[in-house]
Amino acid sequence: MHLIAQIGAVITMNLRSLAQRRGSSLVIIIGSAGVVAVLVALLAMSVGMSKTLQGTGRDDRAIVLRKGSVSESGSALSRAAVQIIVDAPGIRHDAEGRPLASAEPLRLLKLFKRDDGSEVTAVLRGLGGAARAVRPEIKIIEGRWFRPAINELIVGKSAAAQYRGMEVGSRVATRTASWVVVGTFESNGDAHESELLADADTVMSSDNASTYAGVTVLLDQPGSLRNLADSLTTNPALRVDVTREREYFSRQSKTVSRLLSVLLYVVGSIMGVGAIFGALNTMYSAVSTRTIEIATLRAIGFGSTPIVVSVLTEAMLLAGAGGAIGACAAWLFFNGRTVSTTQGTAYAQLIFEIAVNRNLALAGIAASIVIGLVGGLFPAIRAGRLPIATALRAV
Repeated sequence: MHLIAQIGAVITMNLRSLAQRRGSSLVIIIGSAGVVAVLVALLAMSVGMSKTLQGTGRDDRAIVLRKGSVSESGSALSRAAVQIIVDAPGIRHDAEGRPLASAEPLRLLKLFKRDDGSEVTAVLRGLGGAARAVRPEIKIIEGRWFRPAINELIVGKSAAAQYRGMEVGSRVATRTASWVVVGTFESNGDAHESELLADADTVMSSDNASTYAGVTVLLDQPGSLRNLADSLTTNPALRVDVTREREYFSRQSKTVSRLLSVLLYVVGSIMGVGAIFGALNTMYSAVSTRTIEIATLRAIGFGSTPIVVSVLTEAMLLAGAGGAIGACAAWLFFNGRTVSTTQGTAYAQLIFEIAVNRNLALAGIAASIVIGLVGGLFPAIRAGRLPIATALRAV
């Protein structure tokens, strides 16, 4: 019989006997399903967070922070510094000649989650007078925009869904002031939807502060960044860094992705090793129970290669089936869910949506097939090297 025909015949025979080996086969399927479900969920979380952060930036906007600051939360700019920044060349001006720049203070608020009532930290961002032109993506979807010099704020769509007391008309108390929620906004699903926004000067006066976290400016054109940076970084009265907004948030997303990647590798490795050992035990058991069958096939002319291939194929098919189940479970339980996580470098709470897509599911299934391949390799080699005479004497 031709080699390919032998392989097909042995594989078919193995698959038909799976019904008699349901218990041991389920070990591989369930183990692989658990690994893939966790891996796909973590990957989807990393992708969702990165997408939210990277989607926040624009090429025609720049962020000016105190020199050496990793994020806005670690930056502080005086009023005098802000005035120098907004007068710098390279910044777009409106029809009346005013610079399109928004000097923005940040404050941390203690709020409570809707689902379990636990206390979390959220960001209150102050916006300058030109913020609506600088950030045109911010759209009011309920209520109205806040008024200057009054303790009013608007709430991001994600924050409104995540925190208690964010309805229009509600009051938000801080240590130094009480704020009225007057509107809910969306901003193309970016990180600012996790925040609360108010007038910058009102935020500053509420706690008698004198420094801003940073200044966001709209550039004349994307190529104006160098002109702006040269002007500000060479000014002896300033110590600032100038970064294109998209690059700034991309850097923030890399920090988070790195942390999630470590978690992914640690958890995935532990679970993967466990699944491989499960596959090893299962396939060794399958080979042991089929010793006479394998020896008989060898005795009637089947080579060792079809035996090895059949055992490997069985292990990979079972693991692949488990991977498909795990990917479906990840999609069913996690896809579209909104979660929040703490990102200390830039945001107190970042709210984002988990998206389990086809590529992530295929990656999970591929990982499960690799688990099956590794777990079935040594049992397959043992089956192929099984001595015919020794096995037949057990009849």
